[in-house]
Amino acid sequence: MEGMRLLEPDELERIERDFAGGLPAREILEIFRPRGVQLSEATFRKYVQVGLLPRSRRVGRKGKHQGSRGLYPVESVRRINAIKKMMAEGHTLEDIKRSFLFHKNHIDQLERDLSEVFDGFQDQMGERAFGTEYRRTLEAELESLKSRARELVRDVARLGSAVTARRDEKLHSP
Repeated sequence: MEGMRLLEPDELERIERDFAGGLPAREILEIFRPRGVQLSEATFRKYVQVGLLPRSRRVGRKGKHQGSRGLYPVESVRRINAIKKMMAEGHTLEDIKRSFLFHKNHIDQLERDLSEVFDGFQDQMGERAFGTEYRRTLEAELESLKSRARELVRDVARLGSAVTARRDEKLHSP
């Protein structure tokens, strides 16, 4: 791993800002290639298969008969950066799968899925003719659910972080 230059926090933030809608695998590989980070398409696919990276979503291309392409959530770049850092520190893929990074991937997917469900509800409410009072009730319930979902995701992440912490904490009985 000699000569490898991982992305700095400000570079990661810029990439996440510039590609908020996601990136194809090929472009993710191109971000790391000039930095000497060994990452092939096969390795990228393996990381997705073992759950270290989020799966892609299919996005249609503009124009007739253009088909679709898979876009990976932009946090994949940050995740690869962390995986490569952990590997450079001597951790195996098994170690990484037991780390919070593995669970974070699933927590992020849960957050995306919940957001998609809530967006769907919001869209349907806009298309339907509800009475004013009933609409207000539904909108208030949706906002409440969104807030509870954010709290749940935050709490799950906090628990995951505590469970996967590296330190061995012994319980002291009184």
